[in-house]
Amino acid sequence: AGTTTDPVEKACELAPIGPVVFIDTAGIDDTGALGELRTQRSLSVLGWMDLALIVCEAAGLTDFERTLIAAVRKNRTPAIAVINKTDAASPESLKAVRDELCASGLPVVETSALRGEGIEALRSEMVRVIGSQTQPDRPLMGDNVHLGETIVLVTPIDTGAPKGRMILPQVQAIREILDADAKCVVVRENRVAEAIAELRTPPAFVVTDSQAVRQVVQAVPESIPVTTFSIQMAYSKSDLVEMARGAAMLDFLKPGDKVMICETCSHHPQPDDIGRKKLPRWLAQKIGGALDIEVVVGKDFPSDLTPYKIILQCGGCVVTRRHMLSRVRAAIEQGVPMTNYGVAISHLQGVLTRALELHPEAKKAFDEAHAVLQKRFGAPSGSDNAGAR
Repeated sequence: AGTTTDPVEKACELAPIGPVVFIDTAGIDDTGALGELRTQRSLSVLGWMDLALIVCEAAGLTDFERTLIAAVRKNRTPAIAVINKTDAASPESLKAVRDELCASGLPVVETSALRGEGIEALRSEMVRVIGSQTQPDRPLMGDNVHLGETIVLVTPIDTGAPKGRMILPQVQAIREILDADAKCVVVRENRVAEAIAELRTPPAFVVTDSQAVRQVVQAVPESIPVTTFSIQMAYSKSDLVEMARGAAMLDFLKPGDKVMICETCSHHPQPDDIGRKKLPRWLAQKIGGALDIEVVVGKDFPSDLTPYKIILQCGGCVVTRRHMLSRVRAAIEQGVPMTNYGVAISHLQGVLTRALELHPEAKKAFDEAHAVLQKRFGAPSGSDNAGAR
């Protein structure tokens, strides 16, 4: 108790899985007000872990270990029970611990850290569980790219673009298109119409940065679908249908409503940062007044979401799909609408119908949610909601 205060991260290679991050949490047996906060932070990470190692002493289980086992079951977190200190336990106590853990349904590995025993067996079991129970991210482009097709990628170069590089979703899209033995044309937003006109065969679809979506939609013929990198990120990393359903709430916000904007990474804010500046400004313009905006940064997620009218989540490019889905699950359980930057921006720019052409099930979810909210709240806020839909 008390030896670890906050979750401590360590990146390393775990063959044959590849790069992983181990997180050593604080114990859940701390006492007092500060200890309770440490316990809450430890339990909070279980919602988005790809694998939990519950380390137990061979001398006997306590209610603390049983609490962790219940938590991984609730969060559907893949887990391994590790019985440590086998060198210091009697055969009877070791058997009792083993039997109870096996009855819980968790795979069990016995180790002695002092003697270095069982470590290879634990590593092998970790590899097995990760390979059989974890959910990889979906491909960014889904199943939309086919052999020989041409895809146009629109990548504005603005203050948010890293110097000399492209952002992760853009690079990922290029690689997936090449892996499908298709072709990609990468242009800035002012060259879209020119690039399409020069192609002998029209592109299968166009993917654009969200901040240029209105300009790009105007430049692309109606016969060619348009989507955004952020919408595809919602498909790959999260639940796009839920993100579209949550976006309907944007039309029913009022000045002063509490809104949470979430970013999973801790990037340095730009002068006109999308989450801290642009989205709040666009929302205020739409509803005719400022909202009560709270920006939450990092991997932690508030446990109580009920004060918020809506949650706006970033694309989550630096975390796993499981991490993002854990946030979606928490929002659904507490009845709080949630959407992501790309869906929200496309809606606020009045082009969500075009931007969801590759995802009709998401468009349907938005329309159905919008109809329900209109019956509940009456006329949407703002004067241009028909166009925004």
